[in-house]
Amino acid sequence: MTNRYTFFEEMQRDRGIDVHAAKGALKSFWVETPSWGYGDSGTRFKVFRRAGVPRNPFEKLEDAAMVHKMTGMCPTVAIHIPWDKVDDYVHLRQYAESLGLQLGAVNPNLFQEDDYLFGSLCNSRTAIRQKAVDHLNDCIDIARMTGSKILSLWLADGTNYPGQADIRERKHWLEETLAKVYARLAPEMRLLIEYKFFEPAFYHTDLADWGMAYNLAQKLGPQAQVLVDLGHHAQGTNVEHIVAFLLDEGRLGGFHFNARKYADDDLIVGTTNPYELFLVFYQILAANRDVSHPIVVETARHIAYMIDQSHNIEPKIPAMIRSVLNVQTQYAKAQLINWDELTEAQRQQDVLRAEAAVREAFEQDVTPLLQVVREEMGVPVNPMEAYIASGYESGIVSRGKGGMSW
Repeated sequence: MTNRYTFFEEMQRDRGIDVHAAKGALKSFWVETPSWGYGDSGTRFKVFRRAGVPRNPFEKLEDAAMVHKMTGMCPTVAIHIPWDKVDDYVHLRQYAESLGLQLGAVNPNLFQEDDYLFGSLCNSRTAIRQKAVDHLNDCIDIARMTGSKILSLWLADGTNYPGQADIRERKHWLEETLAKVYARLAPEMRLLIEYKFFEPAFYHTDLADWGMAYNLAQKLGPQAQVLVDLGHHAQGTNVEHIVAFLLDEGRLGGFHFNARKYADDDLIVGTTNPYELFLVFYQILAANRDVSHPIVVETARHIAYMIDQSHNIEPKIPAMIRSVLNVQTQYAKAQLINWDELTEAQRQQDVLRAEAAVREAFEQDVTPLLQVVREEMGVPVNPMEAYIASGYESGIVSRGKGGMSW
């Protein structure tokens, strides 16, 4: 491995790349895994039950700790309420810490109760809107107990038919209810607003795209930002353009990483369009270099990177390991962009040279770099092989079937 890395380092030096800086960036890069990614999941047709799936939030944390042990880059776990409801959240936090983890974003659930058939925060009934607000406030209290600084909101509200509801009135209700919730945030907390252009609502969705989420965040205040889910866009959407715009506005709060082919497929990130993932990091690293705009740099440095996937046919823990490794790979490749070459090509309006400067980084084999970084971090050089050899998968089979599901 040493000879292979030496060759890699020399090759990158010839390209004008500071490999030492790339290694430092990779060692400090981390991705949050979701508690629900370790549970049973499925499609609209069926939930598939697997042996060994966690039976409670504590076992979810144990599985997440294994992913972190193998990769060294997943120190936090997002929780979903009420899926991860417990009697004592301080105890849950302490258990996470005993495993070398911290609890991350708190995700409210405003879509699974019968009362929310016609919406939650946008429901025409005052009592149901208040119920939704109360739930969000409860989640803020849970965040305080768990040490979380992020409330991550996805809203399923919308309609299926023209005339079903007053779209503008629903917009007003959304603004009014979230203003109440925003006012209860602790100073160090952020509200990340997600969006989705369709499903489960098929005629109109109350938060259909990044522009609506951005508009709402602007109205709420500086602690509200936009959360970009890679699967929540129409076909052909230029996601990296959205990323660049929100960075420039200081409103990019985080990502839900996954992959899509047709819609919100929630597949393993980087499996369908890895170049898009690479280009997202390209925009983030470019913003991180823009020292003339401190707000942009500050925004880029505080992005919450989170996985949000549905592992239906693949085993949960290996799928999560593959997910975070795919993210790490594209982040590593983005570190190899020759910024001087790119900037000069852009200044000269040299289209082919500029495009090549970006694409050349994407085409690099970063395996030697990642292996050395992992070795220096004290984690397995090949996390997937190490997990398979660990015997953990066979050990959790004793949990049986019937674990927690979405």
